[in-house]
Amino acid sequence: MNLIRSFALLLVAAVVVTPALAQDRRVPSSGAELRLSYAPIVQRVQPAVVNVYAAKTVQNRNPLLDDPIFRRFFGVPGQQPEQMQRSLGSGVMVDASGLVVTNNHVIEGADQVKVSLADKREFEAEIVLKDSRTDLAVLRLKDTKDKFATLDFANSDELLVGDVVLAIGNPFGVGQTVTHGIISALARTQVGITDYQFFIQTDAAINPGNSGGALVDMTGKLAGINTAIFSRSGGSQGIGFAIPANMVRVVVASAKGGGKAVKRPWLGARLQAVTPEIAETLGLKLPNGALVANVAPNSPAARAGLKLSDLIVAIEGQAIDDPNAFDYRFATRPLGGNAQIDVQRGGKTVKLTVPLETAPDTNRDEITLSARSPFQGAKVANISPAVADELHLDSQTEGVVVIDLEDGGTAASVGFQKGDIILAVNNTKIAKTSDLDKASKVASRLWRITVVRGGQQINVTLGG
Repeated sequence: MNLIRSFALLLVAAVVVTPALAQDRRVPSSGAELRLSYAPIVQRVQPAVVNVYAAKTVQNRNPLLDDPIFRRFFGVPGQQPEQMQRSLGSGVMVDASGLVVTNNHVIEGADQVKVSLADKREFEAEIVLKDSRTDLAVLRLKDTKDKFATLDFANSDELLVGDVVLAIGNPFGVGQTVTHGIISALARTQVGITDYQFFIQTDAAINPGNSGGALVDMTGKLAGINTAIFSRSGGSQGIGFAIPANMVRVVVASAKGGGKAVKRPWLGARLQAVTPEIAETLGLKLPNGALVANVAPNSPAARAGLKLSDLIVAIEGQAIDDPNAFDYRFATRPLGGNAQIDVQRGGKTVKLTVPLETAPDTNRDEITLSARSPFQGAKVANISPAVADELHLDSQTEGVVVIDLEDGGTAASVGFQKGDIILAVNNTKIAKTSDLDKASKVASRLWRITVVRGGQQINVTLGG
């Protein structure tokens, strides 16, 4: 106890006798210092931040209408009342011709999209590209030849924790609003929002409606797109997440190039995180890196010489902490060149050169099933290397997979999920989408379906 008290007194004494360590305080020496403000940055960037309004028509469907006995009480399906659902968010003008980037969840399923500028002008917009993997979408303003204010991209890899940033958007629909804070953390990989887990965390106040808005650095450049908040109440609690500008740049470049989908490099290898147990087995001091669990034949990884159990520790000189960090770094590399990766193999560091090319997407054959069956409203595709890469499936997986589900469709209501692999229907093997389309059109009182989900085979029986 005496030792503790002595230490406490020593600590107090140190504080008392060393006032020079405290921060200096002084009265502002001029009127100019009193007028220090973020206003010049805001005035420069505000015209490029827009409000995005999306609307879609939904039908209030009563499930009892599937039973003919109840139809006379509730009407026929075509006469059910319709309802307009609206959502709002924000966006950023990234091309003077009227190209706007926003979050995919802001416009998902929308029949109509409108963009409102800071000067109150409104324009109808068309959806140029949607990328659910990053939760980004690109819009183009319709029927205009005007030139618009834009934001330039910052190099988000140069951001540091503690940098001051501004968040601009339309929270709660009150109108364009500016908040400020700092970058609280970088490379957040355990957020669970998109496929590419590599977010900027900020304490700048972000609220519903800010989604798709700009996170701006002190040079007035776009550091990221505000996407999500951690909240128990629905309002800002000082933990917001933004998609880094370097990822946004890739999506916008694909839209400018006329693509309907984002083209990214394909590694052709499945990676897994390094647990403390794995680190101990490998003799690592820290559980960092991305462990190679599988390499597809003839893939870029295979041709580069990547092998099973290699540990990827860096790409282009940037350290890799986990598979999410590698996925982000690799996905933001430009196609057509090469990426230099460092791997640890047998206690030695080996440098490999991986060609940056897209995954083959042959015989994808996407279809949306419309026949009355448990699969109604499911979009399915044959598993090509590109599909496997998009859905994080083993690159050697074969068969038919669910890639999307219509809201309110039968497939969604009975519990099918994106990524489900359909192996068999009523004892008929499903090898390609045409097999499933044919099987779904055969009337049946019972549907016996074999599905693989998360690597586990599941047998389900559903009523017809």
